[in-house]
Amino acid sequence: MKDRTRLLLFLGVFAACWFLPVGSERFAAAVRESLELTRWYAREHVLLCLIPAFFIAGAVSVFASQGAVMRYLGPQASRWVAYPVAAASGTILAVCSCTVLPLFASIHKRGAGLGPASAFLYSGPAINVLAIILTARVLGPELGIARAVGAVVFAVLIGLSMQLIFHRSEAERSTGALAIPPRDNERLPWQDGLYFVALLGILIFANWGRPAQGSQGLWAGIFAARFLIAGLFGVLLAGTLWAWFERDELNDWVDASWDFAKQILPLLLAGVLVAGFLLGGPEGGQGIIPSSWVAGLVGGNSFSANAWASVLGAFMYFATLTEVPILDGLLAAGMGKGPALALLLAGPALSLPNMLVIRSVMGTKRTLVFVALVVVFSTAAGIIYGAVFDSTAL
Repeated sequence: MKDRTRLLLFLGVFAACWFLPVGSERFAAAVRESLELTRWYAREHVLLCLIPAFFIAGAVSVFASQGAVMRYLGPQASRWVAYPVAAASGTILAVCSCTVLPLFASIHKRGAGLGPASAFLYSGPAINVLAIILTARVLGPELGIARAVGAVVFAVLIGLSMQLIFHRSEAERSTGALAIPPRDNERLPWQDGLYFVALLGILIFANWGRPAQGSQGLWAGIFAARFLIAGLFGVLLAGTLWAWFERDELNDWVDASWDFAKQILPLLLAGVLVAGFLLGGPEGGQGIIPSSWVAGLVGGNSFSANAWASVLGAFMYFATLTEVPILDGLLAAGMGKGPALALLLAGPALSLPNMLVIRSVMGTKRTLVFVALVVVFSTAAGIIYGAVFDSTAL
């Protein structure tokens, strides 16, 4: 960083400290909301979401076959294989925009091409089966179907666009990645597969989404037994580790998982603090930006309403499934159906904490392009959907 840049940054921070409105009730409330969101995030997401995700990321980094990653997701992999594999991942991983980050970082480090890795980054939180079902039940079947179709299509389009825009640097990176030999071990492929199944089972079932109140059936039954099922996968994991892994391998796994945690967790928590301060906490409290402003910006189906819905959705933090009740309230306050879809397509896949971590993995320029693609595609989808399905579209 140049000295002039450091000076400007210092002056900006100094001015912000000088003019802090510490006596303002809104400022004090925003600080409380920021701390509330951070506490809620620590309680609800760190132990059951992030820690398993870090261990999966470490496992991919240490144990996943370099050849397998390159074959299915690498720069030279067939597009007809890489993008469907990456886009379909969200149907398996019911994770939020932050939990997917260690997994994205690990496959990117292991040699996945930028396009498939970007498709995976978008699809992980966006193509969530339970969230799509809940959207259809609460907000209407048309919106649920549009969300499902849009998320799958966008995962592929965003991945292809990233690969096309950065094809030169990706060609150089793929040349270096192809020179890295795969890791050798004495285990059979099905043994490594069982180990990864156990890890994924813990992550998926420990975080199984709560069904709608009063609902019955398989989904509700799994939710009631989610910790028992996750515990059984934990027993399976312990068995695979005891039977097939050497101590040095386990040390490498723990070290790799810790490296991802050191890289990602501080940025996530800092981002959650800022997001809570700006837009409020998990219980609907207001941050420094009044919620009435948000409702006013996304009212109707105009171009600006769709654009603002995409931008606000990109910066807000949505835990898995929380976007549905939030949107239900915004629709009741006058939000158009087009902006609702735009927020559904941009919101779960991005957040301010998510952006900070993506930047640390693939750099500022690529992060800005990725965010811009999500916002632009979401805005376009909202405009089209609003024009077709909402009689109040402008």
